[in-house]
Amino acid sequence: MTPPLVLLHAFPLDSRLFDRVRPAIAARTVLLTPDLRGFGAGPDLGDPPPEPDLGLLADDVVALLDSAGHDRAIIGGVSMGGYVALAVLRRHPDRVAGLVLADTRAGADDAAALDRRRTAAARADAGDIATGQDALAPLIAAGTADDITVELAGIAGSVPPATIAWGQRAMAARPDSADLLVATGVPVLIVVGELDAVTPPAVAKHMAALAPEAELVELPRVGHLTPAEDAAGFADAVTGWLTRRF
Repeated sequence: MTPPLVLLHAFPLDSRLFDRVRPAIAARTVLLTPDLRGFGAGPDLGDPPPEPDLGLLADDVVALLDSAGHDRAIIGGVSMGGYVALAVLRRHPDRVAGLVLADTRAGADDAAALDRRRTAAARADAGDIATGQDALAPLIAAGTADDITVELAGIAGSVPPATIAWGQRAMAARPDSADLLVATGVPVLIVVGELDAVTPPAVAKHMAALAPEAELVELPRVGHLTPAEDAAGFADAVTGWLTRRF
């Protein structure tokens, strides 16, 4: 029996990122697409919020599995969601039956990325966050359909500045997870957009080379948010891999 699949959304979005792929994947297996803490309908960060740590979000995912009665699941995510999926593997390896890593990376941030995150967090502390097209421009490929762009911009615009600041600091603090991929014995699906400028195909190919049981799917003419930009391609990649591996 195919294990349930958890898909975790990218930053700065929520689970609506998966609206277009949910029907096709849910027809193949049990699908859980939670809003992470601070995003959408997810739990509040609290006031004051906890120390920024993606491990807290990983623990939230395991609590969701517990509440749904699932011992193990395939844990997947896009971008930040992929970082959280790897945090689940690090903290709760016995709960992970497989991984779906989309438009993400296993490595920690380099110095330039750390500086960008810290600057963005400080600006968010002051209420200065990118909204609308400014929030999406680095993420999606040129030529993405207007309805998708407007929808994603609306989701990004609904994220509170405090969540933006916390999320940037939590991502900056994450450890390198390359060792986890080398050591894992579970099947891994890696998906990347051909035009992803944030975590480009070369990064995905490096991850695929690390994991012993990895498959790599590159979706043509799309950027960093593959479930929205190419819903059919993303769903086909996931359901085909589930059929082959589970």
